[in-house]
Amino acid sequence: MTFLVFGETGQVGRELRRAADAAGQTLEVHGRDTADFTDPEACAALVAASDARAVINAVAYTAVDKAEEDEPRARLVNGDTPGAIARAAAAKGIPLVHISTDYVFDGTGETPFAPDHPTGPLGAYGRTKRAGEEAIRAAGGAHAILRTSWVVSAHGHNFVKTMLRLGAERDRLTIVADQVGGPTCAADIAAACLEIAGQLAADPDKSGSYHFSGAPDVSWAGFAREIFALAGLDCAVEDIPTSAYPTPAARPLNSRMDNSLTESVFGIARPDWRSGLRSILDELGALKTS
Repeated sequence: MTFLVFGETGQVGRELRRAADAAGQTLEVHGRDTADFTDPEACAALVAASDARAVINAVAYTAVDKAEEDEPRARLVNGDTPGAIARAAAAKGIPLVHISTDYVFDGTGETPFAPDHPTGPLGAYGRTKRAGEEAIRAAGGAHAILRTSWVVSAHGHNFVKTMLRLGAERDRLTIVADQVGGPTCAADIAAACLEIAGQLAADPDKSGSYHFSGAPDVSWAGFAREIFALAGLDCAVEDIPTSAYPTPAARPLNSRMDNSLTESVFGIARPDWRSGLRSILDELGALKTS
């Protein structure tokens, strides 16, 4: 089966190619050189011209703070273009797997958000990602909206790589401790996307919104401590509240997500981020060996 993938150099895009190679699957990949996500119809045309059996969208405008002042562009990338891709996929009768985010929720409480929980984004990034979800549903085709959180890998810019750099430079860091969620390794997301796309192609009735995040839930401060422990970095972590680290865009305090529907429908268990973190550190040459 051939999958049409949007997103080549991002964290999930890189892992999609790796996972497909390992599984002997074929990808038709479009990166920035062939797919301009500020041009919805051009991206839709790529779907219309493809012989792929399913589409996976791993592209997003993820600059959360910048989106506050650049919402029109973020809406093009996160909302309008996914909608155009979904309509093109629906016209061809092929499914779309689209990666979304915990930022569509308001982050209140301590209970994990279920896929059918009412949305309430706190900022532009969440609003534009919700717009993409709504456009995909409105397209009427087979789809899986896969919400994830706190994506990390050995590639690109992410929390793990930032902590490794700062932990090697400093002996103490202050890290937010009242934001809690599930770190999710890009390799696990990629594997889940391929599995879901294949199942949707065989059974479009599995369409819907799903959650996929790493376990167990942890704060950013707790996540940093585990990174330092596995990397053998002697860097102390001091817990601070979100209010002590103001940012242009509000962050959800509760990013816990209920993954049970993903497991019951697709047979994909919630991944243990600690195992994935070891693999990431090993790939980076940063895993403590003794």
